[in-house]
Amino acid sequence: MSTEIRNQQQVVREAVPVRLAPPPMYQVVLLNDDYTPMDFVVLVLQQIFHKSIEEAERIMLQVHHEGRGICGIYTRDVAATRVDAVLHLAHADQHPLQCLMEPVPFF
Repeated sequence: MSTEIRNQQQVVREAVPVRLAPPPMYQVVLLNDDYTPMDFVVLVLQQIFHKSIEEAERIMLQVHHEGRGICGIYTRDVAATRVDAVLHLAHADQHPLQCLMEPVPFF
């Protein structure tokens, strides 16, 4: 973005700095239910979120004990795509697993 100043026959361009803000980030959260097998949750975490077996099991246990677990933090489009992938995979295997995205809280 620039500003033009016209003075008789001269055109002077003054550079105006443009501030770019990072995109808002969203966390993808798995929610606990009483029907989805733990092994399926681990599989979802490995296939969709590319977690190691140890990290997938840790998140699965967090979902089981605390009712929810954060799978990752992404930009809006990536988070929405991951949520859709989880819901599609759960529906295809007839599991009621729920997943949502929410803005990352500021501290």
